[in-house]
Amino acid sequence: MDLQNLGLVITISAVILLVCNPSTVTAGDIVHDDDSAPKKPGCENDFVLVKVQTWVNGIEDVEFVGVGARFGPRIESKEKNANQTRLTLSNPRDCCTPSKNKLAKEVLIVERGNCKFTEKANNAEAAGASAILIINNQRELYKMVCDRDETDLDIKIPAVMLPQDAGASLEKMLLNNTSVSVQLYSPRRPLVDIAEVFLWLMAVGTILCASFWSAWSAKEAAIEQDKFLKDAVDEIPDTKALGVSSIVDINTISAVLFVVIASCFLVVIYKLMSYWFIELLVVLFCIGGVEGLQTCLVALLSRWFRNAGESYIKVPFFGALSYLTLAVSPFCIAFAVVWAVYRDVSFAWIGQDILGIALIITVLQIVHVPNLKVGTVLLSCAFLYDIFWVFVSKKLFKESVMIVVARGDKSGEDGIPMLLKIPRMFDPWGGYSIIGFGDILLPGLLIAFSLRYDWLTSKSVRAGYFLWAMFAYGLGLLITYVALNLMDGHGQPALLYIVPFTLGTFLTLGRKRGDLKILWTQGVPGRPCPHGYLQQNQELDQTSEKSCKY
Repeated sequence: MDLQNLGLVITISAVILLVCNPSTVTAGDIVHDDDSAPKKPGCENDFVLVKVQTWVNGIEDVEFVGVGARFGPRIESKEKNANQTRLTLSNPRDCCTPSKNKLAKEVLIVERGNCKFTEKANNAEAAGASAILIINNQRELYKMVCDRDETDLDIKIPAVMLPQDAGASLEKMLLNNTSVSVQLYSPRRPLVDIAEVFLWLMAVGTILCASFWSAWSAKEAAIEQDKFLKDAVDEIPDTKALGVSSIVDINTISAVLFVVIASCFLVVIYKLMSYWFIELLVVLFCIGGVEGLQTCLVALLSRWFRNAGESYIKVPFFGALSYLTLAVSPFCIAFAVVWAVYRDVSFAWIGQDILGIALIITVLQIVHVPNLKVGTVLLSCAFLYDIFWVFVSKKLFKESVMIVVARGDKSGEDGIPMLLKIPRMFDPWGGYSIIGFGDILLPGLLIAFSLRYDWLTSKSVRAGYFLWAMFAYGLGLLITYVALNLMDGHGQPALLYIVPFTLGTFLTLGRKRGDLKILWTQGVPGRPCPHGYLQQNQELDQTSEKSCKY
């Protein structure tokens, strides 16, 4: 097997893996309400993350993050309006009985357990506390709710849950220092972060590059094929010589199986989510990323180093390789290895995005949607896939499978690598804006098809389909981010908005212009073969027959 075919196998395998990706979500989201914690009068706050800034002996120290309770007043959102208040330990520590000490508006730190959260808050308020910090007995945060039969809910001080390690640090501060103060506030996320703008540009730009490369290759192949068929009818060209072998056309059955396999793989990731499994996904991502980056660099550099790109040498196992490929491959491998080793550093997202974009462009260059029928089946299945695994899966698994996989909640790591991400720049909570590969790759297959059709039929920009499909995709992705912000950080399936816009625009224009039948079945208008071509090839295979219609 030569390197080209090996890379083709790896890349197509990557398609199956990478389509199983989370939809657009925002890392570091606030903790939201859920159906298991219903609201009631006096206990109807949304769950919000709370910053707990500390001062030790008047000097600013570490900051902790907790979660606000369902009960009590809303926590101040602006840091400048939040008060710096002295912190003190509760006596008794669980605050399940009236406090033995009278307080002067201090913030009381108490331990979880032995009584209800609301009972602790009422006792702290009666003692004169201005707020209560409840330390969880585990490292995770916990949502503080009210029982259905509770009535004593007129609580006028805020309550915040802190994880166990934060509580241990605060207690150590109090025991070792004379004065510890805290400031509680819950800043709101900005309506739009510039990271989302850059992510939108990355997604749109990736599809643009991939579509033009795919259309240019298809047009070059058509021109070359016409030349062979016109000048050498007696010598029927091998389809491999025309570059057809490197293209994989999806059919309707594979489009359905594509999404079924993706669903199975998503469940496997969800069930096996762990450190070692994330490491395995990182290795697979690096293999696909190396292939994608190498393909893109070789195609780009071959314009300046034509001789190196057209000169080959035989390499054991890999077959014939160009000198340009041999020169580029070590760099691509080193780039992926360095990213894998240092992927936890703050700027590692840059390397991940470069590898991801290169892989998506390569896949869109190799994998083609042959007609609108296959594109419709593929995107429709993907549409249902996204909705099911974001929303419906909550009913079966008690949580959104896709969101859990996106964040890597069960792995102890920052989610799977099969996504593009950019750090949120003006968000007080930090985190990343992310988009899954499938939200670019799947619509990109249809958009790349539209440009190939426009070029092969010599349609103008306005009379063609690519411009409008590209506009519809950009609009659908924009609406995804608007919905994401309006939903206050809830994970949103991007294909829920992208598919109706992109596919709907294509179908509507095709029907209006009278091209729908050709788009639906052939993909490109048929062209007659040169005289004598069919007579000389009675055993013409399906691939050659298709190329004659190109």
